[in-house]
Amino acid sequence: MQRIYTDGKTFVDVAPLKTPSEINSAYTQARRRADFSLADFVKQNFREPGEATNLFKSDARQSLRKHIDTLWQVLQRNPDTIKNTSLIPLPHPYLVPGGRFREVYYWDSYFTMLGLQEAGKYNVIENMVDNFAWLLDNYGLIPNGNRTYYLTRSQPPFFSLMVELLAKHKGNAAYIKYQPQLLKEYSFWMDGPQAVKLKGAVLNRYYDAGDYPREESYREDVLEARKSKQNAAAFYRNIRSAAESGWDFSSRWFADGEHLSTIQTTDIIPVDLNCLLYNLEVVIAKAYLNAGSKQQSAIYNKKADERKSAILKYCVNADGVFVDYNFKTGRLSKQITIAMAFPLYFKLATTTQARKTAALIQNKFLKAGGVATSLKHTGQQWDAPNGWAPLQYITIVGLKNYGFDSLSKTIAVHWVKQNSIAYKETGKLLEKYNIELQGQAAKAGGGEYPLQDGFGWTNGVLLKLMNMYNIK
Repeated sequence: MQRIYTDGKTFVDVAPLKTPSEINSAYTQARRRADFSLADFVKQNFREPGEATNLFKSDARQSLRKHIDTLWQVLQRNPDTIKNTSLIPLPHPYLVPGGRFREVYYWDSYFTMLGLQEAGKYNVIENMVDNFAWLLDNYGLIPNGNRTYYLTRSQPPFFSLMVELLAKHKGNAAYIKYQPQLLKEYSFWMDGPQAVKLKGAVLNRYYDAGDYPREESYREDVLEARKSKQNAAAFYRNIRSAAESGWDFSSRWFADGEHLSTIQTTDIIPVDLNCLLYNLEVVIAKAYLNAGSKQQSAIYNKKADERKSAILKYCVNADGVFVDYNFKTGRLSKQITIAMAFPLYFKLATTTQARKTAALIQNKFLKAGGVATSLKHTGQQWDAPNGWAPLQYITIVGLKNYGFDSLSKTIAVHWVKQNSIAYKETGKLLEKYNIELQGQAAKAGGGEYPLQDGFGWTNGVLLKLMNMYNIK
C-alpha cells in the first residue's frame, strides 16, 4: 500500500535474498525502529526483477519483418531454474509478451504462435504447448501466467487451438498426444463454479477462486473496492474474474457500463468464452476419433452441438448480433463489443447473423487503425479507442469465413499500417494501439500500468496478416 514500486507487480516478482523466515524476523525487529524505511528494507532483502526487453534497443531503419525476426530471440526464455520466487519453473523454452510481462501468458501465446508458425519455428511452438500440457498435468489448469499468484484462475482457453496449430505440422498424432491434457482443461471449466446451469443448457463464465485483492495489483484493488457498493469479497472476485477473461478491464463487465466499481464479471456468460469451449469440445471429439473411439467422439460432438444451440439461444440480441448474457438478471448485455466476432471465427453464426455483424463492424467498429474493442470511451484499456492484435485477427478470419473478404482485407491493411507507422515513429511494436489515431500519437491509454513494448501477440498477428495479404 505504500507503493515502494510504481508497478505493484514488481514486488510479487522480486527474488528474496534470504529465507522467508529470516526476512520476516528481520522485518519484525526493524519496523519498530523510529528510523525504519520500508523502501530501504525491501532493497536490502529482495532483488528486483529485470526486464530483458528494456535492454534491447531496436533500429527502426530495419524492416518490420527483420524486427519481428529479431524479437523472437529477445522474447525467448530458457527452461526455468529460478527458485524461491513466485515464478513457476517451466521445463521447456517459451516466449514472453515483453516489458513487465516476464512470464508466459496463456492466451497471448496462441497469437504469438501464429507468427512462429509463419517463421517456421514449430519447435518453439511445440515447446510452449508442452509447457501448457505440463501445467495442466501438475496444476489441473493453465494459469493466467506461470506465477504462483495466478493459480486461482486461467485465461481464455486457447489450448485446443494450439493443438490444432501443431497438428498442421505434426499431423493427427498431436490430437492423440495431448488428449489427456485437453480433457483436464475441459474438467477445469466444467467441474467447478465456471459452469452455469441454465434452462436446458450449461454455459460457462469466468470465475476466479480468490475473493481478495490481486497480488500483482493489490493497492489498486483495495482502493477501488472502497468505491464499490459491493461487499469487498464479491468485488475482489469480480475483479479477479475479469483478469481471467483477459479483458481487464472493459465496460462489458460493468453493471452501469461505465465504472469499474460496478464490475459484475461472475454474473455474465461471455459469448467468446463459450465459443472457445465449443472448439475445445470439437477438438476432444477429434482426438477420440483419431484414437479409434467413435463412441466417445460422438459424445463430445453432441456436447459441442448442444453448446452451439445454447449460444444461439442465449447470446444473440434482437438485432441478430452476439452479446454476453447476464444469467442473474436473465437479460442480454447492452454492451456491444468486438467479442461478437468469435461466433464467426468458429463458424457458429447463421448467414443472417454474420451479415448483420459484418455491417455493424463496418459501420461502427472500423477505424483508421483497425477495429475497436468496444464503442465506449471509459478510460479502460479494453474499450475504445484501443485496438488489440488478437481481436483484429479473430475479426478478420471470422469475416473471411462468411465471405466478407473485402472488409477483412480492409481491417488487415488498416491494422498493418497502424503497426508500421507506430514502428517507424517509435522503433517498437506495442501491446495495443489507439486506432482512432496513427503514429506515435497512437500510443494507447488505460490500464493499470504504462504501455508495454515487445510485444508477443502483436508480433505474431502482424507477421501472420502480412503474409496472409502479401503486405511487404
